[in-house]
Amino acid sequence: QVQLVESGGGLVQAGGSLRLSCVASGSADRIEDMGWYRQAPGKQRELVAEYIGLSTTPVTNYVDSVKGRFTISRDNAKNTMFLEMNRLGTEDTGVYYCKAEVRVPGYTGTLPYWGQGTQVTVSS
Repeated sequence: QVQLVESGGGLVQAGGSLRLSCVASGSADRIEDMGWYRQAPGKQRELVAEYIGLSTTPVTNYVDSVKGRFTISRDNAKNTMFLEMNRLGTEDTGVYYCKAEVRVPGYTGTLPYWGQGTQVTVSS
């Protein structure tokens, strides 16, 4: 079991910045992949940024629309993942979720765990 708690969302003007945090607890050492997703009103949840392969040499991926503006990072000692968001636009508005893919003993794959989400609203 892994628990994920996001924080850092809020209301910001276009062009501004926010930093989201996701703290993992429980079996955090079993997290294989970890990332940020977002869901805008009336739209499907989409990947924003992620780490793949945390048990080896992790690779980062970003959706094209945030490349150069958003940065994903981790503090391993604190089991915390961050999303630094700069030059925010109204199109970045949505609920941002933290997701972890967790290795499970006796199971060959991973299981997804989600946080409760944090709202980001960008005003024009």
